[in-house]
Amino acid sequence: MTIVTFYVSRFTDMASRFELTGIPLVKKILASRWLQWSLMVGTLPFFVLAVLTGLYGTPAGNRNFGIVFVWIVWWALLMLLFVPFLGRLWCLMCPIPAPGEWLQRRTFVGTRAGGKLYTLGKKWPKRLNNIWLQNAAFLAVALFSKVILTTPLISALLLLLFAVLAMVTSYLFERRIFCRYLCPVGGFIGLYSQLAPVELRVKDRAVCAAHTEKSCYHGNDEGYGCPWLVYPGALDKNTYCGLCVECLKTCSRDNIALYARPFGSDLLSSNGRRLDEAYRAFIMLAGAPVYSIVFMGPWSQLKEAAYSVGKPEWWLYALSFLVVTLGFVPGLFYACAALAKKLSHSHTPIRKLFVEYAYVLVPLGLTAWIAFSLSFVLMNISYAWAVVSDPFGWGWNLFGTTAWKWAPYLAGVIPYLQIPVLLIGLVAAVAVALRTAREQRMAQIAALPIVAYCVAFTMTMLWLNV
Repeated sequence: MTIVTFYVSRFTDMASRFELTGIPLVKKILASRWLQWSLMVGTLPFFVLAVLTGLYGTPAGNRNFGIVFVWIVWWALLMLLFVPFLGRLWCLMCPIPAPGEWLQRRTFVGTRAGGKLYTLGKKWPKRLNNIWLQNAAFLAVALFSKVILTTPLISALLLLLFAVLAMVTSYLFERRIFCRYLCPVGGFIGLYSQLAPVELRVKDRAVCAAHTEKSCYHGNDEGYGCPWLVYPGALDKNTYCGLCVECLKTCSRDNIALYARPFGSDLLSSNGRRLDEAYRAFIMLAGAPVYSIVFMGPWSQLKEAAYSVGKPEWWLYALSFLVVTLGFVPGLFYACAALAKKLSHSHTPIRKLFVEYAYVLVPLGLTAWIAFSLSFVLMNISYAWAVVSDPFGWGWNLFGTTAWKWAPYLAGVIPYLQIPVLLIGLVAAVAVALRTAREQRMAQIAALPIVAYCVAFTMTMLWLNV
């Protein structure tokens, strides 16, 4: 426990930040209206190609651009680079909301007087101002993941569905409703972006309090109100900030900055912890071992069941997945939180403890997904070399790589990469658990049931992947 206690003290004391926008060139780039447009224009052709190859290309997933470059190459970039190190930076360049946003603004790059948007102006229902719909969307994608990640047509239809939903919600509602409340990918990026070493924050909250116009939220002649419906003056975690830096352009007080910071800084504060976010952590935590089993495990019957949508074995698989994800995983954690309450004789309501302690699963879940992604990506990414020359599987050889054969990369080294990743997640989770006990004025022994839960999960992931 001495090592963990030392780590907790270091984790607790990390408060230093470095203002990246203090570098003139960085600020100039981020303040440019061309930045986001350029990034979206760069990713949009790949999205269109992924849809077209899914609709008209070969049905063989390992020879189809839509499968290989979305679910292997893009997934590798997302889980191994963007989310752990850059937070929600992918949301800055994601092509899915681009057409809807351009229609809202009636311009690709420029601004409208007062940041005016052209929509029907409907308000998103207050009862849906949460991420429960995102949770349900991710569960739905996870249930059909074996088919989505291996069948080009299904994958293309899903991408089209996302694009249509983004367009429709952009027409009906204000700003990026799809990204904020519906996108299943944005949901888990937001959860794990709390660990990223970058953040967009105000420099001085007092300046925001004295600024009555709130142009960062409402917009002005320099730009649009926050597309994510976030008031930067109250922003204290990365979860709902899409890093579009629109507020940097509209702030008339030069009070917005991009900072580099220590990993996991958002978990230092318990402000704004919610049940819907806690359940997102449980859903993601349960998803990591399920994906490891379905895509990388040796159990062929389970793999076939996950693929056989509509058949009795798939219904049994789907029921089991939902029971584990929505019942067993959070239920066991609830029991651990109840035991923690009993050990400490705390008067804090069990529901509050359940939600507070659920955030220990953020580092645990992210490292579990990284561990799965290392094996999944390194075993499959060599398919990309042939596909880049023949994206539709029509016999092209654009770059002379069509005949390149599949070969796993670093097959003998993968476990040695996964073990430290999983252990880092466990140590970070224990640190958060001990800190949470202190915040709740509980003896550190109260965190032991939560720690045991984290250890058991880590051992399960080690068994599945190593």
